[in-house]
Amino acid sequence: MMLKPYRLGALLLTLLALPVMPSVPALALAAAGAPAAPAAVAGKGHTAAQIGDFLIGFYGEHGPSAQDRETRVSQILKERQQVNEGVDVLLCAHDEPRDITIGPVTVAKTASVGWATVTTHWGSGDTDTFTAYVRLDSSPIRLDDVICAG
Repeated sequence: MMLKPYRLGALLLTLLALPVMPSVPALALAAAGAPAAPAAVAGKGHTAAQIGDFLIGFYGEHGPSAQDRETRVSQILKERQQVNEGVDVLLCAHDEPRDITIGPVTVAKTASVGWATVTTHWGSGDTDTFTAYVRLDSSPIRLDDVICAG
């Protein structure tokens, strides 16, 4: 192992302690009013209350309307629905539920996503659950993904 002189180590520590300045193009973009990088805007976006209100309105009592399915859903979910014609991917079901309830919303600002458990109630008395995801930076707010429980 080769030992480095103390001065080199001190120089490296000094360099590491210096503040990092953004590059000139980044400064020019910020001055021009361009949006910042996703990490810089992680603290902004939809709140848990906004996501909860959206999901309650989106799902209603029996599921999303045709207009909501067209305008308030990510392209990924639209494509998934085209591939899975026999299943409603937004409800993880084959039929229309009797009732739908939305659980508490969790927001992960560092991941730029919020989610809630959605429970569908059926005429037989059974219930099913799935998780609905909303990107915090979606504009307008829209359903980004659905993960079925089983």
